Amino acid sequence: MFRRRKEREDALDELDEAVESEEEPAEDAGDESEESADSRRYNLPPAPRPDGPWDVSEVREPGEGRVDLGGLFVPGVEGMELRVEVAGEAIVAATVVLRDSAVQLQAFAAPKSEGIWGEVREEIASGITQQGGVVDEVEGPLGWELRAQVPVQLPDGTNGVQLVRFVGSDGPRWFLRGVISGQGAVQPAAAGVLESVFRDTVVVRGEAPMAPRDPIVLKLPNDAQMVPDGATPEQQSKFGDGLDPMRRGPEITELH
Repeated sequence: MFRRRKEREDALDELDEAVESEEEPAEDAGDESEESADSRRYNLPPAPRPDGPWDVSEVREPGEGRVDLGGLFVPGVEGMELRVEVAGEAIVAATVVLRDSAVQLQAFAAPKSEGIWGEVREEIASGITQQGGVVDEVEGPLGWELRAQVPVQLPDGTNGVQLVRFVGSDGPRWFLRGVISGQGAVQPAAAGVLESVFRDTVVVRGEAPMAPRDPIVLKLPNDAQMVPDGATPEQQSKFGDGLDPMRRGPEITELH
């Protein structure tokens, strides 16, 4: 499931063991190598983001060409529909639907000096495999991502799978996760516009204390048109059910 990263870590572990064997007794090398591998996987500072996503402090005019959702400024793309999802009374995710593809965007609080995407990837992968799905970790255009076959129930009641890509980026005290579905997941090479939406998203973490992984709450723009749950099939997102095993609520709103 994690072939490429496993090969890289095995090579690094072998190098660690070779160095340690010259300095310490052989029986201690395995424990220290395992500790080193854990430290490489977790407790790492956020990776550089030369092409985004952006922190609000890094953008002069975050609202230029983007929709202001409070915690996120989402890039506007011609022909797109923008929808939001709720947990209780709070809006916690936005989904950009473009023709036959979609990307769900959700931002979370994160530790100041540590990235959490590596740990989150493993948790998502574990959850999907426990459901009987298949996950592969690859290095894609947005960095390390998961390409998954997620079990879903089809409209006719039979069981099927949905292809989904989980992408992520660690920023200063925040983490942005994207879930790409539709043709953008079936044919990743055709997902360039959705990847650009993810890259050009601006995150507004705010200064209020937040526990790591708390969702950064969003708000509706003033001109939002509410579409209640149970709208016509043309109004509902075809990427809602089964899109994300960690999703927090139904999709209820559509913006034109």
